Amino acid sequence: MIRDFKYLAPKTLKEALTLLDKYGEDCKVIGGGQSLLILMKQGLVAPEYLISIKGISELDYIESDAKEGLRIGALTTHRAIEKSPVMRNGFRVLAEMETRLASIQTRNWGTIGGNLCHGDPAGDPAPVLMALDATLKMAGLNGERAMPVEDFFLDYFETALEPGELLTEIQVPVPPPHTGSAYTKFNVIESDLATVGVAVSITLDSSGGVCRDVTIALGAAAATPIRAKQAEEVLKGKKITDELLGEAGQIASTEAEPVSDIYASEEYRRELVKILVKRVGKEALAGAMQA
Repeated sequence: MIRDFKYLAPKTLKEALTLLDKYGEDCKVIGGGQSLLILMKQGLVAPEYLISIKGISELDYIESDAKEGLRIGALTTHRAIEKSPVMRNGFRVLAEMETRLASIQTRNWGTIGGNLCHGDPAGDPAPVLMALDATLKMAGLNGERAMPVEDFFLDYFETALEPGELLTEIQVPVPPPHTGSAYTKFNVIESDLATVGVAVSITLDSSGGVCRDVTIALGAAAATPIRAKQAEEVLKGKKITDELLGEAGQIASTEAEPVSDIYASEEYRRELVKILVKRVGKEALAGAMQA
């Protein structure tokens, strides 16, 4: 049962940051509430103040620029990202990822920023954003700062947000020429969290034959979303083949640090990483060759 709390609903970012600074550890921030309300019902979180930022319209937007890339406000809903025509211009993998995130009801209300700040290693957006070399922008009363998305996650449900800070924007650069990106996850129930999720981005050289750069990101394979950097090195500077992708998958499975739970054993998750890295890598490669 949820304990009583005082509900605050600021309408501007400055007002929200002022309240967050005032109430500190006695408060929690809620966007869509798809994750926080569950924790409150379970009695794991019992804030004295609940600061709802859902009504801050200045954090709800999707903008794209040919030079600067994609900018997504932290309060943009998953459904808005899924349906935005902006995603067709180099960011289609984001929209495709969103189609498998939970249910339509959840996507209609849940926000991209809330998902990231919840810090669940099985979340769908983080591996995709890592593969796309995204940056997260945060704000506090003392100013703004930014960091690569892969540095944002510190441990299970723990992020690099400092006290008094809010995530305000996700920034995704324009993909280089000859780049393809893909994501998939394995889950038993279609709308459930990933048992393992894999995102791969591959950039080929101008001839279209050799891998110039690659990112392999894993979800639900460690305490945080992670890069499989040793696996990436297997592919860089080489002409990618099925055999090479299989080798990358094998190495990625050793870089993963999965745990056993009610969904899958550690060994099963490692096997999923091995299979999915090869599968998603082939899809990303096909996209890079067509780009």
